[in-house]
Amino acid sequence: MSFYTTISEGIKDAMRSKDKERLSALRDIKSKMLLEATKTGADAESIDDATAFSILNKLYKQRNESAEIYQGQGRPDLEAEERTQAKVIAEFLPKQLDADEIAAKVASIISETGASSMADMGKVMGQASAAMAGKADGKLIAQFVKSQLQN
Repeated sequence: MSFYTTISEGIKDAMRSKDKERLSALRDIKSKMLLEATKTGADAESIDDATAFSILNKLYKQRNESAEIYQGQGRPDLEAEERTQAKVIAEFLPKQLDADEIAAKVASIISETGASSMADMGKVMGQASAAMAGKADGKLIAQFVKSQLQN
């Protein structure tokens, strides 16, 4: 079953159970996937997992950033809604790597590529980002790459 079909089924289930927050989050995911599909002229069912996870990561980050803004503005009602939707989106994301796993993967890529200085950061980041797509935040990966190349 494609990821798009999984989301569509989730929407039906959320409608049956009258879960408004879940329904809203799933509809947002579906709309972003449809937009991505129309960019390439493809069918939404044919979106590959890497693209789907990229969309999910972006939506997850947006929800968390919005929640932080609402918290700072003293709007707990809107903050709670954003955090609830972020939890729904997180259910579909792959398990995130912890700091030790990211550091180990970056070290392995550095040794494979023979990178030795900051001049090699682009080469390492390209491989690290591809290897950990959807499993780790790009900024976090970049921090580990920088720290290991500077040593």
